[in-house]
Amino acid sequence: MRYRESGSLDASGVRDTRGRGGLRGGRGVAVGGGGLGLVGLVVVVLLQVLGGGDGGSPAGAFSGLGQDQTVDNSTLEENCRTGADANESVECAVVADVESIQDYWSGLLGERYARTETVFFTGSVQTSCGGATSGSGPFYCPADQLVYIDLTFFDQLREQFGAQGGLFVDAYVLAHEYGHHVQNLLGTNARVTPGESGPTSGSVRLELQADCFAGAWAHHAETVPDESGEPLIADITDDDIDRALDAAARIGDDYIQENLGSGTVDQEAFTHGSSEQRQRWFRAGYDSGDPSACDTFATDDLG
Repeated sequence: MRYRESGSLDASGVRDTRGRGGLRGGRGVAVGGGGLGLVGLVVVVLLQVLGGGDGGSPAGAFSGLGQDQTVDNSTLEENCRTGADANESVECAVVADVESIQDYWSGLLGERYARTETVFFTGSVQTSCGGATSGSGPFYCPADQLVYIDLTFFDQLREQFGAQGGLFVDAYVLAHEYGHHVQNLLGTNARVTPGESGPTSGSVRLELQADCFAGAWAHHAETVPDESGEPLIADITDDDIDRALDAAARIGDDYIQENLGSGTVDQEAFTHGSSEQRQRWFRAGYDSGDPSACDTFATDDLG
């Protein structure tokens, strides 16, 4: 995956609460990722489903931040200015991803889409959905309409889960979380019974639809225009798609249970879908490029 070198980045889509000290490590920080343990999966789905949502603007939502979690975007704004920066730094690549993903949904949904931010945090964070740690993995909080991520997730996905990783895998993770934002805006969350699990549960359907939405964005990513009228993302290769499918398989409920949990697969505990399902629905979105092909709530065949 490559970004257009001359593309102009807008860091306003990210809120950096990690503290001052500059970009940490450039590409070496987060080219990979992982961290959705069994407990994390449960925490994330509870945040997504139970967090609620007032339907309002995310402005002022940082009232939930702890006193040591102030927002300082100065380093991002200084270092993440062009697509060339995104090609060299994971933080800057995420800035570009967030911009491209939101440009896509804004173009598709028009006034129905409300732009929001991704919060960078380290270790733990306070949100309007409650407290969370890095072990929860990336998540979306409907109550404040924000996406949260500790960028070390990308390293964990590679090192703990064995995923191949790469910049496009990172983008897939972000696009999945923004899929949850779209679901919240469209009221899809209301179709899920809080706390339910199982292979055909509403929780699984919600997650698989977010995977499909991520695939739909990926289908169009090379043509989604930024404010200049040109796309930020210059190239997504077949290898990038293969890496995303590899990552999807490694965060399937069955893979996690068997390889990182008890060693036994319990379908009744599924909250995100099996590896095969996650691959299938990402592929459904990518192949069609059509979010209407992502209605996981209207089918008896989830894969």
